[in-house]
Amino acid sequence: MKAKFPVLWRAGCIALLALAVACSKTPNDAQVVSDVQAKLAADSGLQNKQLTVQSSNGTVTLSGVVDNDAERDAATKYAAAEPGVKTVINNLQVASAQEESRPSPEPMRNPVTPKSSPARHRKSQSQRDEMARADAPPATAPDQSQPRAPDPPVQALSNPAPPPEPAKVTVPSGTSVVVRLIDTIDSATAQAGDKFNATLDAPIAIDGDVVVPAHYDVQGHVVNAQASGKFAGRALLVLQLDRIKVGDKSYEIQTDQFSQQTGSRGKNTAEKVGVGAVAGAVLGGIFGGGKGAAIGSVAGAGAGGGVQAASKKPDIKLSAEKVLTFTLQAPVTLVPTTKPAREGPRLDSPSAQ
Repeated sequence: MKAKFPVLWRAGCIALLALAVACSKTPNDAQVVSDVQAKLAADSGLQNKQLTVQSSNGTVTLSGVVDNDAERDAATKYAAAEPGVKTVINNLQVASAQEESRPSPEPMRNPVTPKSSPARHRKSQSQRDEMARADAPPATAPDQSQPRAPDPPVQALSNPAPPPEPAKVTVPSGTSVVVRLIDTIDSATAQAGDKFNATLDAPIAIDGDVVVPAHYDVQGHVVNAQASGKFAGRALLVLQLDRIKVGDKSYEIQTDQFSQQTGSRGKNTAEKVGVGAVAGAVLGGIFGGGKGAAIGSVAGAGAGGGVQAASKKPDIKLSAEKVLTFTLQAPVTLVPTTKPAREGPRLDSPSAQ
């Protein structure tokens, strides 16, 4: 019995010593504030918030503004978990609640225990949400009998992309251009520089592929025109193409010249005039002597002139629908088309200018 008493006495002393040590390690208010602020700063959602922590005899008070209820609850948990904290007063405000038009309810001032405060806060927030829904006007269902308004049209882009450039081809030099005249051209009335109109009588093709169908408008000009004079004995007409119109675009072209002329009397006509004069002089000498010979010579020359006038060549006249062939002397680059030529006004003729 005497041996057991010292053992019990030692155990009691050790327990009292441990209790004294535990009481001596209870953190003071400054240490509590520092530890709680450190926990708040370590949270990614709370570290940039302006939060105030106060501690007094185991009661911690939190003040400031947070973004949502989850952050508010987290701050409460951090404070309640700190050793020596008995009560947490959460005065944190939620930013979304401050922005509402009507004032939010006063925050809870009653002290809460560390374990029960998050649950009570969640319950009070849910009650506030129910009150807000009750105050809101009831939503009206859409009237199905009325036709729904059409959706607004989608606005086009302010700067639409430009359309791609059309492909072009080059018609090589030496390509034939067959045209059919629209205007009548007469060497007796035409003058150099006069314009004339025509249409393609055959399509223009490259390696068998049509790049310009028939019947598109073509324009040219008179290079030279010479009427058949009374004694000149020859008419001349020279033409050349200048441009072709494909759709809304005109392309300048260079072609060879179409030339046509009548035959000249030349030496044969002069011989006929000379023979007439000699014959007249012989006859004049037989019938009137020397004087008669002179008169006969003049008369014979006049007879020869009559032969010349009688053999006068006609002027050159190219009527409408006449088909002429030209050859490109230089390549021309244009936008090909497969559309047939449209019916409409032709290129301006000289008479219309």
